[in-house]
Amino acid sequence: MKKILAVCWLIFVILACFSKKETPVTNITVQELIALFGLQPHPEGGYYKETYRAKGTIAKNALPDVFQGDRNYSTAIYYLLPEGTKSQLHRLSSDEVFHFYLGDPLTVVEITPAGKIKKTILGQDVKAGQSLQYIVRAGNWFGAYPNQGSRFSLIGATVAPGFDFQDFELGNRLDLLKQFPHAKEVIELLGH
Repeated sequence: MKKILAVCWLIFVILACFSKKETPVTNITVQELIALFGLQPHPEGGYYKETYRAKGTIAKNALPDVFQGDRNYSTAIYYLLPEGTKSQLHRLSSDEVFHFYLGDPLTVVEITPAGKIKKTILGQDVKAGQSLQYIVRAGNWFGAYPNQGSRFSLIGATVAPGFDFQDFELGNRLDLLKQFPHAKEVIELLGH
């Protein structure tokens, strides 16, 4: 009888460990995330908070001409896109590395200087081809949106040389349509 009880208990423990339960991450709300991380509205859409700015700087004369002054070595932010919001098309003078943290999948859409359209899904389902990390190259126009059914997407973004709003350009829908008429669907979706 003791062996049967022990086996039943072991089966119960195994089933409890592998059953899908709601975790604190799945029941957190967008408003709780905004409050928890002290996020502020971002000009491109969504919410952000800078979490790191390297103390060291790179002198302007050591940087490419696109930079208007000295830049920190690197910066990092939290970035949140709630359901129904979008990151409008914009471009940076630096590469930006995205890191997926919490929530549901997010699609990053790029238009390269040559006009190539590229879509990348950030998320935790790596078996389905989602990426935990992704790099948008300097000079590419890009924006993002939470996928259908996503409540929110919380990512991190690391920029090197460090981010400065002087290096941020929000895309103008009409100008982008003239330059990339074949990308009309993307520009209409994410343009400003």
